[in-house]
Amino acid sequence: GIPLPPSPRRGYSAPPQMPPPSPSSAHHKHVNLTPKLRGPVMSSGASVGSNGGGIPRSSSREQSHSNFSSNNTVASNGSGNGGRITPTGQQQQQHYHSIREEKKLQQAMDYDDNATYMSHHTHGSSNSNSGMYSQGGRFVPSPNNSAANNGGGSSQSVVTSASAGSGPRFAASVAGSTRSVEYDSVKQKGIAKRKRKEYAKDPRFTPVRRVVDELNKAIGPEKRRSAIERSCMEFDHANEVQHNAELYLGAANVLCLVLSMSDNEDEIRNICAALEMVYRAEREAVIISYQDVGAALVPLLLRLLERCEKGRKVINAEATISNISRILLHMTRISELRVPLVGHPGMLAALERVATLPLSMENRILRMRLLANLANSEGNKVTIFERNSLMEATMKVATLDKVENVREYASAVLMDLSSCPSNQVAMARMDKVLATLVKLAVVEDKVETREYAVSGLQNLAFVKQNRMQLVSYGSGVVVEALKKCTSSDSNDKTRRRSAGALTNLACDETAEKMANHAGLFQTLAQASVSDKNKDVQQRATLALTKLANSITVKMSCWPTLLDALITASECTVADGIVSAMFRVKTRSEENRTSMANHPSLLETLAQLCLRTKDDEDEKAAYKDCENAAKAIAHLANDPLNHKPICNKHILAALVHGASLAGQEGMVTRDAAILAMERMAMEHSNRPMMARYPGMLVSIAQATEREMNEELNGIPASSVRGQPRLAKPLLMSLLVAM
Repeated sequence: GIPLPPSPRRGYSAPPQMPPPSPSSAHHKHVNLTPKLRGPVMSSGASVGSNGGGIPRSSSREQSHSNFSSNNTVASNGSGNGGRITPTGQQQQQHYHSIREEKKLQQAMDYDDNATYMSHHTHGSSNSNSGMYSQGGRFVPSPNNSAANNGGGSSQSVVTSASAGSGPRFAASVAGSTRSVEYDSVKQKGIAKRKRKEYAKDPRFTPVRRVVDELNKAIGPEKRRSAIERSCMEFDHANEVQHNAELYLGAANVLCLVLSMSDNEDEIRNICAALEMVYRAEREAVIISYQDVGAALVPLLLRLLERCEKGRKVINAEATISNISRILLHMTRISELRVPLVGHPGMLAALERVATLPLSMENRILRMRLLANLANSEGNKVTIFERNSLMEATMKVATLDKVENVREYASAVLMDLSSCPSNQVAMARMDKVLATLVKLAVVEDKVETREYAVSGLQNLAFVKQNRMQLVSYGSGVVVEALKKCTSSDSNDKTRRRSAGALTNLACDETAEKMANHAGLFQTLAQASVSDKNKDVQQRATLALTKLANSITVKMSCWPTLLDALITASECTVADGIVSAMFRVKTRSEENRTSMANHPSLLETLAQLCLRTKDDEDEKAAYKDCENAAKAIAHLANDPLNHKPICNKHILAALVHGASLAGQEGMVTRDAAILAMERMAMEHSNRPMMARYPGMLVSIAQATEREMNEELNGIPASSVRGQPRLAKPLLMSLLVAM
């Protein structure tokens, strides 16, 4: 068989100019080239397998949303579908007794659109875009590599967040796994041992074994330089399987050892380039390599990074900084490694330097991608947020950096931090956070940046104690930003999440303040009818009805609310929630006169009642018809309304409602007969009612039904909950003729 790579000590002795290893970690003394599966040493003393890697608690920020519950969203996945936010949950059921239904509606109005979005994406780098070319004996990133990464990570949604939360996350980083995997250390050792044997015997990987052996045996500077250059040429490819073989055969181990003993700047840069190449491997290989050598490699890379950035004594420091950032970025693609990585001393300090050092555009993008990946882990969110200097750096970059990709990742960081319940109250009290999110939501050109910012606002609005703070901040700039996004943003996920954020903000304490915000009711009503996205329509309708539930006739915004409800009544996906709000409002005696005399309101109720004639969604149409008939009956209970509501629109609606057949139309038929009976109490109404086409026929049919029930010995109260009114009504109208 082919022998495994020789011992790491062969051919190497530590150069005298290198500082002695830190006594605090045994792993800094010696890196065993023969791969051994040992748990990494972290600042917290935990191993990767023991903490689950800090997997995000939200499956995604782009969860698919439907229906009208306000208790689940996003997610965005958007989306969130992203966007990590339409709420899903229990829909209104058809009930035959008005009291039961009103209680259910009241409960629905009290629910919250609690979308906490976080990003489920990982801002990783492509495995094939770090090509190298030789230039004067030095290996530096190729131009196509830089170009490929300047665009940042993909922001395609999977929804979802996240989410975002989000989103958002909400929505809303790129296609990272959010599943929690518990690794069995013994099982991993067996898998790693088996794979090493397979790769050691596979003739396809003979060049890899040869390069690793050459690196291990190189003694003099010239041989070491030659071995490093050859490793850069051998490892520069886009084949994940071959990168797996490189890691299992010990390439990262020996490169880490050589890096720890080298003080030549060209060698350091090329070693970092070779390490970046081998870590383009698949998930399992990266995890096993991190467990084997990460405790020594990561601190070494962070020290080199600080040396390059602060001292600026390294020639072509940007290339070395880029390669180190990419190595760490490859590791943060793995969700289980994110918490251990943050535990390394110097990691957060390196991240916050992005706001203070004159790094290149590429390196600023890489640094923020790295932070976005780390912030995507639930175990890191409190740690990152509680480091004030890092929060200040993130907000500075989000506000002032000239590169839109950098601002995008900063927005994703804020969204993910806002999805953590432990952070939400404190973040809502930070004016800088709110100002940054508002700015990103309104003025940014990039879709993903706006989506993440709106998801962050939605996450903060989820907590009840934050709502008045958000509504009052800056004379309503948060509400204005969400209103603008709901009405005019080009991205469906952003509009959906902004409507969800407004739904979250709506409650008894904030309702009047939000209702008096210029144009908010009109924006929600228009979005509920004309938005091209069904989820946006549903969320806008839910936000409007939640606000309406807390508005009373004594408030100055009452007429504006009625206008908005009239507009929203044309929404075809509301599932009866707007008509139910009319029914709820007419139950209050103090509202009835103003509603009966409000322009177009009676015509709207009539249209809702007549919707069963040509509506494709029969169930929703019957629900609207029933709610509208009940609302008309409530209005007819006020004697002052008998004359105003007796018009051709209401009479047409009542005739239609009273003529419905089948069990599903029973409540509507009874409500229509009750409204007719109340209206007929005004003697001047009777001639018009008696002569209206179909009126007497519908009442006669109701009389026949009541007589059959009476003959069958069925008490009136057990059928409809009201006395039998059709026969007296029919007699009074016949007399009036």
